Amino acid sequence: MAAEDMSDEEVVMPTKIKIGVCVMEKKVKCGFEVSSAPMEQILQRLQAFGEFEVEHFGDKVILEEPIERWPICDCLIAFHSSGYPLEKAEAYAALRKPFLVNELEPQHLLHDRRKVYERLEMFGIHVPRYALVNREVPYQQLDYFIEEEDFVEIHGMRFWKPFVEKPIDGDNHSIMIYYPSSAGGGMKELFRKVGNRSSEFHPEVRRVRREGSYIYEEFMPTGGTDVKVYTVGPEYAHAEARKSPVVDGVVMRNHDGKEVRYPVLLTPAEKQMAREVCIAFRQSVCGFDLLRCEGRSYVCDVNGWSFVKNSHKYYDDAACVLRKMFLDAKAPHLSSAIPPILPWKVNEPVQPTEGLTRQGSGIIGTFGQSEELRCVIAVMRHGDRTPKQKVKLKVTEEKLLNLMLKYNGGRPRAETKLKSAVQLQDLLDATRMLVPRTRPDRESDSEAEGEHGEKLRQVKAVLEEGGHFSGIYRKVQLKPLKWVKVAKSNGEGEEERPVEALMVLKYGGVLTHAGRKQAEELGRYFRNNMYPGEGTGLLRLHSTYRHDLKIYSSDEGRVQMSAAAFAKGLLDLEGQLTPILVSLVSKDSSMLDGLDNASIEMKEAKARLNEIITSSSKTVHTNESPEFSWMVDGAGLPPNAAELLPKLVSLIKKVTEQVRLLAKDENEKLTETSLYDVIPPYDQARALGKTNIDVDRIASGLPCGSEGFLLMYARWKKLERDLYNERKERFDITQIPDVYDSCKYDLLHNAHLNLDGLDELFKVAQALADGVIPNEYGINPSQKLKIGSKIARRLLGKLLIDLRNTREEAISVAELKSNQDNDSSFTKTEKENTDAKPKSLNKNDETRKSFTLSDISMDQDDDDDKETKYRLDPKYANVKTPERHVRTRLYFTSESHIHSLMNVLRYCNMDESLQDEDSLVCYNALERLYRTKELDYMSYIVLRMFENTEVALEDPKRFRIELTFSRGADLSPLENDSEAASLHQEHTLPIMGPERLQEIGSCLTLEKMEMMFRPFAMPAEDFPPPATPAGFSGYFSKSVLERLVNLWPFHKHAHSNGK
Repeated sequence: MAAEDMSDEEVVMPTKIKIGVCVMEKKVKCGFEVSSAPMEQILQRLQAFGEFEVEHFGDKVILEEPIERWPICDCLIAFHSSGYPLEKAEAYAALRKPFLVNELEPQHLLHDRRKVYERLEMFGIHVPRYALVNREVPYQQLDYFIEEEDFVEIHGMRFWKPFVEKPIDGDNHSIMIYYPSSAGGGMKELFRKVGNRSSEFHPEVRRVRREGSYIYEEFMPTGGTDVKVYTVGPEYAHAEARKSPVVDGVVMRNHDGKEVRYPVLLTPAEKQMAREVCIAFRQSVCGFDLLRCEGRSYVCDVNGWSFVKNSHKYYDDAACVLRKMFLDAKAPHLSSAIPPILPWKVNEPVQPTEGLTRQGSGIIGTFGQSEELRCVIAVMRHGDRTPKQKVKLKVTEEKLLNLMLKYNGGRPRAETKLKSAVQLQDLLDATRMLVPRTRPDRESDSEAEGEHGEKLRQVKAVLEEGGHFSGIYRKVQLKPLKWVKVAKSNGEGEEERPVEALMVLKYGGVLTHAGRKQAEELGRYFRNNMYPGEGTGLLRLHSTYRHDLKIYSSDEGRVQMSAAAFAKGLLDLEGQLTPILVSLVSKDSSMLDGLDNASIEMKEAKARLNEIITSSSKTVHTNESPEFSWMVDGAGLPPNAAELLPKLVSLIKKVTEQVRLLAKDENEKLTETSLYDVIPPYDQARALGKTNIDVDRIASGLPCGSEGFLLMYARWKKLERDLYNERKERFDITQIPDVYDSCKYDLLHNAHLNLDGLDELFKVAQALADGVIPNEYGINPSQKLKIGSKIARRLLGKLLIDLRNTREEAISVAELKSNQDNDSSFTKTEKENTDAKPKSLNKNDETRKSFTLSDISMDQDDDDDKETKYRLDPKYANVKTPERHVRTRLYFTSESHIHSLMNVLRYCNMDESLQDEDSLVCYNALERLYRTKELDYMSYIVLRMFENTEVALEDPKRFRIELTFSRGADLSPLENDSEAASLHQEHTLPIMGPERLQEIGSCLTLEKMEMMFRPFAMPAEDFPPPATPAGFSGYFSKSVLERLVNLWPFHKHAHSNGK
């Protein structure tokens, strides 16, 4: 028997390669199910080939036995983890000289982030811009380290917030991100997952840590996602995406409690980076973190030995790659070709491939089973805000003039903008010393002097509001008006010195708790209703890859915060808005801000409007009666507008007087006690995180939000003064929207103050505003079209680019699908190898070996070299039809852009070049829009593009556009229905549902849409090259515009753009 054993050993053993697994047991097994651990899954597959024997060393041997008594093996899997004796393993490797999957000596580098970055740079691998702060003792003062409010400077390198702070110790996972004051400030701490959390936001922390050594690096806006790359040898890389802890810190888990991750495709450049990381650290099995930003990819962390969890396809691939590696090292005479059917899959039934998911009904109307949603574009107004305010006063005080010179570089004729906390604190200090001690109701020496003192008091009150500063809400301009010549301080000649300046303080317009609630609710509505057939999980993590999502905002704080709150609802995020804003929202002020392009035409419209209202004739009659009611000049104005104006003035005086008495009472209390003894302190940073009213303030009989009675009085007094000039007996109709705004705000938020006459004032103001506001953007359709096309020109151009790119992408997906169907006779493994396009294969030949399995993962998409796509890798995904890709573009803006876009939509056929065409908007919708006086907070216009997959690719009806709009929260605060009443208690109003702009059953083709938009849209080649935005800027390595321009023969020389 013994002899028989010996002969078996002699015959069998040399044919099997012994793999030694010299790792801590916790890294092999996972809980009680050994098979659930990725390592065990892969080792089982290796053993199934019949060529290997696996020997587990175990903790007892590793920690207690001398290396001479460790098992002898041909190939060694060994990697460091907590408590692992790495030096001992190195000594064993030197003694027995096995083939090492991961070399041991370089693993020491992974514990020091400085050395990791140094090694990455040595191999030419992109890393974020960074600098080192090395301290020998805690809190050591360093000459080269400077910290200011919104940046740190290290050895002359400046890092503006948001920036990242990492401990140099690679095993310390407490990483901080510091946010700029313009986004609300604060710090987010990232850490190893604890339960369902991986980060925590601290709004009050604004200073960096000083007790240790840190790396500081640029924050890379990646769209709220992280990409993890896993190599198995230099020729194979698998990538997965997860929700970044930066966004809200909540770990997404599936039904089994595992973190949700989705595989994505790597570009050829990223595959080369994976190869370089593998070689640089001499770690065949290696995980690292990839950041995709501004079209480039960066490595920000290298983890060493890492396996993908819960992907059977990956386990198959990893086993095949490791098998080839082991055979090449220890048995090169054996074939490493992969058998047609993998040994552990012999008894598995062949799985049929699933067809594309069909879209069911849309939000309105029913669509055929052959239609698929391809694109959702929404342009939205911001949520409920406080009234926008402006204080103008001429100042001659030395302290204020010196402040202006301090911040404009000492140039006497240059204006200064004060936005930062330090600047505004300086201004507050100066103002406190200048504010007169008299109270607002006392008589002063002169009316002008009294008004100046009152305005200074208002400036002081605004600057004191909130407890801390943020330029997103308050800004001050100082413009010099008069100068004198004075002798220079050194006595050599003269110099100019300002003696008078104009101070302009802009404040207010802050998103309220109600505005945030509205935006978040609308985000949830979109998630559940805009993507038919997908269910509520659509836009959670994986949609960022299946759905190409980008969110743009104008520069205004209320718009940015509305976008962040909407994103929170849309993506089902948690926590504060600041991290969401910085991670997901890209600012584009040139596209979504400003009225400069149409300022002359709007001035003309307002002048003509004033003439119509104040003249005895109610409207100007044309020679022939108009066919439609909306065609006359000033359509929508109340017929008795001229009579309503004096009534408006008298009602404003009545309300203002009541607020004056409240302000007087407050001021008297303030002279006796400190401010915070009277008014519960209000912190704007914390208020941003709230969606509920401040119960304590309301119960105290104070105005809602941060506004005290003094500022409330200033708001109403300014309206009273500006609406009607008693000396000139002249009305200023441009003030009507502001009066309406203030009325609606106080009815909604300050109803508890019971201001007498406010209800009546609101009705009069609303009647006038319903006529004035739409006509400010043009008093007739042709002028509305002219103004609208000027204001929205860039936005219209961008919308066309979005639609065209979606069409191009959809067609390429359809062609790929057709090719796959033609190749269905191949086996699954053969099919995957042939799916990669020859062009892409040729490009990468020089960077790869002939190993067939790696080709499966490396060459998926001909466009990989053009774009960095956050696209799902179909081979690994466990979702339906992962190749289907929906583009979502969200544009958050102000009232002017919503009106402008709507006016172009409904009147574009009035352009000379399009006069034979029907309007994009049907007659019924034109009537409804005429009766819709206001596009209120959270109003929106949605364009959804559907693809009919049963129509030929070249048929114009292949792509259909659906247009809908919502009036937003346009219910009157005086409405009495039960739903509105309950919302009133929360100081908010419901958002109206979407309405059709087309007839049911009509088909607006993309071709027609392009033709109607083209005369008014900015051409693609006119978009400037991209600047680096403050927030998330997109997924593409080359511009979508550049790709698009390549398709157009008449746009050959366009610049690229990062939009």
